[in-house]
Amino acid sequence: MEKADIGLIGLAVMGENLVLNMESKGFAVAVYNRTVSKVDDFVAGGRGKGKRIIGCRSIGELAGALKAPRKVMMMVKAGQAVDDAIEQLLPALSAGDIIIDGGNSNYEDTIRRTAYVESKGLLYVGTGVSGGEEGALLGPSIMPGGSPGAWPAVKPIFQAIAAKVPDGSPCCEWVGENGAGHFVKMVHNGIEYGDMQLICEVYQIMRDVLGMTSREMHEVFAEWNEGDLGSYLIEITRDILAFEDEDGSPIVDKILDAAGQKGTGKWTGIAALNQAVPLTLITEAVFARCLSAAKDERVAAAAAYRKDARGLPMRGAAADGGMPSREAFLDALRDALYAAKIVSYAQGYALLRSAAAEYGWNLNYGGIALMWRGGCIIRSVFLGKIKEAFDAAPALPNLLLDPFFKGKILASEAGWRDVVAAAVKHAIPVPSLAAALSYFDGYRCERLPHNLLQAQRDYFGAHGYERVDRERGKFFHTNWTGRGGATAASTYNA
Repeated sequence: MEKADIGLIGLAVMGENLVLNMESKGFAVAVYNRTVSKVDDFVAGGRGKGKRIIGCRSIGELAGALKAPRKVMMMVKAGQAVDDAIEQLLPALSAGDIIIDGGNSNYEDTIRRTAYVESKGLLYVGTGVSGGEEGALLGPSIMPGGSPGAWPAVKPIFQAIAAKVPDGSPCCEWVGENGAGHFVKMVHNGIEYGDMQLICEVYQIMRDVLGMTSREMHEVFAEWNEGDLGSYLIEITRDILAFEDEDGSPIVDKILDAAGQKGTGKWTGIAALNQAVPLTLITEAVFARCLSAAKDERVAAAAAYRKDARGLPMRGAAADGGMPSREAFLDALRDALYAAKIVSYAQGYALLRSAAAEYGWNLNYGGIALMWRGGCIIRSVFLGKIKEAFDAAPALPNLLLDPFFKGKILASEAGWRDVVAAAVKHAIPVPSLAAALSYFDGYRCERLPHNLLQAQRDYFGAHGYERVDRERGKFFHTNWTGRGGATAASTYNA
């Protein structure tokens, strides 16, 4: 009986499509699912019929069907299900075999699991897989990390099934130790949250300020997709806006405005807080989804706070005396979206750099951009410029300091400010566009007002402060009231 090159547990949509992708690239795949009937349905009567796919009815049978070193990929729900699967696999595998988690696991869990599996003599890989159902089947972006010794064994399979950029390079490369792969995937998902929110804010301005129809918006997004903003998310937005319901009306108008989420955006925000990295745009995108979910409260609040004329759509040129023509304002919207997108990636990469220092990961930042150029949800022409930026300056502390992105920000800044100002004037919420602009203004501000904040902290808590006329690292305390004495607090957190 033929031995399989790799095993896969979990035949949901992503698992099935990854199996078919692997088989189409010449690999034999053994499969197992906790509900065994799904194995039979897939292999004997479903999409796997007649292919080099071996159906297994137990973990032991799966392990016995694999070539050494045995490689088993889990595509199960993040959390306890992953730990349970590991415990079932360990007795069936041997030293040097490889367990792979291809789900959206929290990177801290992957750090723990890597150490645990390695303590048992096996190797562990935690890999992000992005691209959804279509990507899994035709070529996803794959971001593996974990036990470095596992990479030579899984590399041929992962790079064969990954998406390819135009020069043929696979959107898959080793990321780093323990939880690095899942951390990179988490940041990818956070940027995805940000990109989607930015597009939605621009859409609402088009709809509620410019009074545009879905068909008109479709045409604008189609045009934008051919330029610097070309990306998967702009492309699907174009398609969504043109899609009509059975009665000929735009189906997007009939979709309830209450967004869901699976948690990776929240994890990104928590990681940023833990790393003290100002991930303002992405965090606002997460909170925007939370606010959208409070639909009933928003309906009640809308009735309580009726909009006046400022909330009415602008129709034609300069309708309220302070707005430019529709064409000029659409140009400003394009610029605002592009500039804010730069900030989103700048913040995401700042978080990657901070985590790399914290956990000792040697991340290839240009390589990460390459992995994101194809197959994944945030794929765009934009990412090629990020790769070029880090290829030219691997130690670049922030994308805003790269010459190319600096030029784009400066060219877009006026339109960006006009858009945020118009949104505020017309009572349109733009939390991510505005947060991006505030971050940019804060990042390039030589002197922020936090000298006053440090004085406040010292006043009520004796936390101490540094002085501009003394060397950094030396702290002072003032007896502000005459009653506090000269003793400062024993700890200081910047």
